[in-house]
Amino acid sequence: MTRPRFRRKMSRRRALGGAVAGTLGAAATAAIAHANPARARQPAPSGTYRIDLHAHFLPPDYRAALLDHGHVTIGGYPTPDWSPEQALAFMDYYGIQAQALSVSDPGVSFLRGNEANDLARYCNTYAAGLLRTHPKRFGAFAVLPMPDIQASIAEAVYALDELRLDGVVLLSAYDGVYLGDPRFEPLLIALNQRNAYVFVHPAAIPADAKPKLPLPDFLEEFTFDTTRAATLMMATGMTQRYPNIRFQLAHAGGTLPFLSHRVSVASQTVIGELWPADLPRPSILDTQRQIANFYYDTALSGSAAAMAGVLAVSSRDHIVFGSDWPFSALTLPQSGSSDPARGLSDVFDADQRMEVERINPLRQLPRLAAAVDA
Repeated sequence: MTRPRFRRKMSRRRALGGAVAGTLGAAATAAIAHANPARARQPAPSGTYRIDLHAHFLPPDYRAALLDHGHVTIGGYPTPDWSPEQALAFMDYYGIQAQALSVSDPGVSFLRGNEANDLARYCNTYAAGLLRTHPKRFGAFAVLPMPDIQASIAEAVYALDELRLDGVVLLSAYDGVYLGDPRFEPLLIALNQRNAYVFVHPAAIPADAKPKLPLPDFLEEFTFDTTRAATLMMATGMTQRYPNIRFQLAHAGGTLPFLSHRVSVASQTVIGELWPADLPRPSILDTQRQIANFYYDTALSGSAAAMAGVLAVSSRDHIVFGSDWPFSALTLPQSGSSDPARGLSDVFDADQRMEVERINPLRQLPRLAAAVDA
């Protein structure tokens, strides 16, 4: 099969490449058993059926602004080219019916004031145009001019109520301040009122706040940052106070599934004894319930180990497909397969993959579901 034109030439240097009570239920236990690499790989469903909830876009003016401000890499990955035509070619090759597009790190937070507001509006309006011209192929999550809370509320209201985008994307942190910090509360109130779907994407950590390792951020640091954001949102009670918001955690939740027990025992330690009186005191069972309520995408995490971890803390209906394209271009199968996440077949059979890769995503985005099925 001839590779589509969206594939960039390979460089010499390849990129580095429901249980709640603390025990696994029968479904999770079976999934863990299925995750055994020795198990025969199951066939994936055929056809163009996938709905991609972790896919990025870089409209022309946005990409130009990134480069003008020195963002020649994103998380250590060279800032890619993107166009609707490239995205459609990618989707057609890998059996993806539709992508919910979002702006990746750094969002528009490298700008301030009117410049940030205008760039966010440009990206969201561009996305709305794609929804009109390709209604069955694209959805979108709105980018907000964070960390300006009032401007972000105004843009969220416009993007959700007027442009009819499918949700919003928030970074794990802005200027080193993580989601869950009380200063973000007014925005979450507005999103909760709209039953918003919120895609939480990791942000690059400032160079002076991380170890000096010769590794790109997307390899490890991104996963740690997602974990920090999710943990703080639970610790400050935001995931409890705003139950109408559905949070999708990138890359299978980072390290949250692995650390779920450690996170949940805070109330049994001196941390619980010193917990601020104005915050809900954490408990093991409630923390596990909150972890189970997150949605986890498969982007760069379509493996038996990652999926077994998610299934140990949540249920299969909380897993959604994500490709992370175009940032994942060099990690996708280079020949002989048009399956973008072959490792999922080490865990799921064809019916279960259909649930993860299509049914679950469409259940969360009703506008896109209606457009796809029209």
